[in-house]
Amino acid sequence: MRLSLVTRWSALVGTLLTLGVLIALGLDRLLPGRVLTVLAVSLACVVPIAVITMRAQIRPILSLFRALEGTVTSYKDGDFSFSLHWPQNDELADLVAAHNALGNVLREQRLALVQRELLLDTMVQNTPVAMLLVGELAGSPGAIVYANLSARQMLGEGRKLEGHRLSEILGTASPALVDALARGGDGLFSAGDGEDEEVYHLARRSFSLNGRKHELLLLRQLTHELRRQEVQTWKKVIRVISHELNNSLAPLTSLAHSGAELVRRGQTERLPQILETIEERTRHLESFILGYARFAKLPAPRIEACPWPGFVGQLASQVAVTVVGALPPEAARFDPAQMEQALLNLLKNAHESGSPAADVALQVRQAHGTLRIEVMDRGQGMNDAVLTNALVPFYSTKRSGTGLGLALAREIAEAHGGRITLGNREGGGLTVTLILPA
Repeated sequence: MRLSLVTRWSALVGTLLTLGVLIALGLDRLLPGRVLTVLAVSLACVVPIAVITMRAQIRPILSLFRALEGTVTSYKDGDFSFSLHWPQNDELADLVAAHNALGNVLREQRLALVQRELLLDTMVQNTPVAMLLVGELAGSPGAIVYANLSARQMLGEGRKLEGHRLSEILGTASPALVDALARGGDGLFSAGDGEDEEVYHLARRSFSLNGRKHELLLLRQLTHELRRQEVQTWKKVIRVISHELNNSLAPLTSLAHSGAELVRRGQTERLPQILETIEERTRHLESFILGYARFAKLPAPRIEACPWPGFVGQLASQVAVTVVGALPPEAARFDPAQMEQALLNLLKNAHESGSPAADVALQVRQAHGTLRIEVMDRGQGMNDAVLTNALVPFYSTKRSGTGLGLALAREIAEAHGGRITLGNREGGGLTVTLILPA
């Protein structure tokens, strides 16, 4: 049968209190002498026994409290390996059981957390992407807080980088990397020359950690991937050019042979028609080659202020377009010739999409620090496969298309620090948006 601590202490203290109250109230005179003598002797015997019993009871309880304090301190230090034992079957046994159960839960959670951290660290250390976490260390801003193995091999010849300032590490790094970091933002850069040239992609993200600003730098080598893509692109270019040249040269050869035969026979009345066809095919081939040359040799944009009314009026004089909404009052800042070429390509595509000419529209608006130039139509739109590949050079769904219109517009947008997006419209049609820095 379980005997509560409260029951045991209550019986002992109750006996002592009863005797004390009788004496204090003078009721001891009401008792017979012999009874009073017996009570006095009993009290003299019980008090030492009570003191000894109280000490015997309190000593293990004090030890338990010290043990509890020690385990709580261990829990604060992250050590959950301790547990307690209490031999009695009382309230303290329940407290010890609850304390041990809490320790087991914390120990299991800590073990699971350690396993996850170990897995994450293994993945981060063995990823081919170089990772640098730059923040404030020991009061020194710009210090490297963390660097994985790829970062150590790329920037420190395998040495530990933590604790060093980023500026010190960049002192021996490639100038191309230094320039890429100085430009800010994400981007590609090349290091080395000739066959030893390596292409990297730099990504950077800023965030707060423990109340301090940190920046995560990710360096990924893209040389092999880009070379593989370059080979595939060249194969496609050669295939497209060969197809176009064959389609143009075969008729030219046939027409030249027919013209020579007619001259030999003296039948010159058909020569003007043959020469006109040769001229038309030659102009088409020239336009095709110039399109590729323009895409391959796109110069750096010459940024200048360009008022919207005059720029849009120049576009409208070359291709039919409806302007939606008011034009921004501030002049735009871009290369007028390149931006005109990009928008002409987009507007011609809109007219060739099957859209009525009146539904080909242009809208210019500023939002969230960006300039959005939207070309809209009511044509057939694009399915998911075409939307995915529409911006890839040389990809075209048109039978005689070169696949350079959208690709050239994308090159021009990215050269201005922007991008291009495509999306189907509700009710049919397509919206192509040039997003440029305002």
